[in-house]
Amino acid sequence: MLSWIYLGIAVIFEITVAISAGNAQGFTKPGWTAATLISGAIATFFLSLALLEFDVGVGYSIWTSTAGVGIVILGAIFFNEKLNGKKLFGIALVIGGVIGLRMSGAA
Repeated sequence: MLSWIYLGIAVIFEITVAISAGNAQGFTKPGWTAATLISGAIATFFLSLALLEFDVGVGYSIWTSTAGVGIVILGAIFFNEKLNGKKLFGIALVIGGVIGLRMSGAA
């Protein structure tokens, strides 16, 4: 159970990496650059803790895919990015994949 908490924390910080990197403008903005690097380190740390119990492939796949979905959703909410039918279909496929990985019993 603790591995899922670690993975959730890693996902939150991975989403923070993406948002920070987008605002760092090629690492020309020091504050956003620092936020990108620090949140990346924290995300990787918690992922490594989660991978003590998850199979590496399963844990990493769940981490990247759920973070990706979170980034798409937050982009639509906060950055006026379009959320169309194709993106929603893609999100549904990712969620199905995560459920399939979870059902594999790898953690």
